[in-house]
Amino acid sequence: MQEVTVSILKAFDALKNVPDDQLQWLIDNSETRILNDGEHLTEQGQPLAGPHFIISGRLIVYIVQNGSRSEIAIGGPGDITGYLPYSRGVVATVSSRAAGEVQLLSFPTERLREMIKDRFELTQALVHVMSNRVREFTARQTQNEKMLALGKLSAGLSHELNNPASAIVRDSASLIEHLRLEPKSFKKVIAIQMTAAQVDAVNDELFKLIAIKDRPELSLKEKMKREEEVGDWLEQHKVENAYDITEVFVDFGFVVDNLEAFCSHIPPAYCSPVFNWISNQLTTERMVQDIQESARRIAELVSSVKTFTHMDRGTDKQYADIRIGIKNTLIMLLYKIKKGNITLVKQYDETLPPVKALIGELNQVWTNLIDNALDAMEQNGQGTLTIKTEKDREFVQVSIIDDGPGIPDEIRSRIFDPFFTTKEMGKGTGMGLEVVQRIVRQHNGTIKVKSEPGRTEFIVCFPIDG
Repeated sequence: MQEVTVSILKAFDALKNVPDDQLQWLIDNSETRILNDGEHLTEQGQPLAGPHFIISGRLIVYIVQNGSRSEIAIGGPGDITGYLPYSRGVVATVSSRAAGEVQLLSFPTERLREMIKDRFELTQALVHVMSNRVREFTARQTQNEKMLALGKLSAGLSHELNNPASAIVRDSASLIEHLRLEPKSFKKVIAIQMTAAQVDAVNDELFKLIAIKDRPELSLKEKMKREEEVGDWLEQHKVENAYDITEVFVDFGFVVDNLEAFCSHIPPAYCSPVFNWISNQLTTERMVQDIQESARRIAELVSSVKTFTHMDRGTDKQYADIRIGIKNTLIMLLYKIKKGNITLVKQYDETLPPVKALIGELNQVWTNLIDNALDAMEQNGQGTLTIKTEKDREFVQVSIIDDGPGIPDEIRSRIFDPFFTTKEMGKGTGMGLEVVQRIVRQHNGTIKVKSEPGRTEFIVCFPIDG
């Protein structure tokens, strides 16, 4: 064990400006001790002692969640740990153990008041250590929570992107095959003898039907009946491939009256090749529409990611429609909502003005609260998620409500504590609600929770004008 001297303590970055006499007083009133390999300095949930000054060796800092241990930091020579002046935390939220032999200089906690009273520079240095530790710890855990949330969102997003991307590949391949068949039908079409007026009339009828966007949604029974009527008509008029082309006609809203309208412009001998030509055009149109819809869906998802993260904005508060942030959060979590068989109820105040906020930060609030609600309802195999926005004088209030089992009374007061979690390892860091509370306070707001079996409501309230 080496002797601890003033020069050794001066090598501590935090203590380099502390007068020598105060450092000597610290040495004279502290205990030099050795931790053997694996021996604990602090244990989660136990009272804090110290401060402790690491002279040599390494300390492994970790947390235990649901029986599993997760390393979060390593302390070495020159680091200061344990209880510090003015600290409000009297119980350890993490554990630390020696990795090999560790030499410490430990100051008795009960004499901190004496230090605060008579050794200003030493106290100031240790308070600065505490401030830095809180800032670094907060930044690290916020980043961990963001990465965990990003992992959850990535899983759902990749699933949501995979569907339209696969549809584009499938539909484009089908379109190529379909276009390869065109030369066969071209022979029959080229032999048709119709006047320019008749061709224009057929094209007008066709484009009029294609232009209809809001076609009525048919039930399975209604669709089968429509297909039977259209198919029978085509058969009666000796149209080749009558029942093969019926489905696409019905999908585009054709009824017998439309077929009659077409026929009025077509010489009877050419009804079959014209209707088959129309079928080919509609099939091509449908495939292109499917590809466009899939591409639109991908663009919407990418846009939602960009807006969700607010990556194109600065770090200052800006006015924005809070519903857009919630909408994009729901898009990010859509896969989990579908998977959980969740009914979504949106009760938005349409008169709510734009709010001044850090929208990217608020989106993290909605993500954590909604994700927690979905997890709570998971055990039921279904549920109802209600999201409500409303104006309360100069404040905006957002409520996230689920019909899960509720939060037990004995843990309700602890849910905003750092590292507290009821989720299994890998599903939560215990920092989600702590981050939520910090962001809400950053917006000069409050967050409250009301819970009973079958209804849990988190209420976020903050000023509209920041």
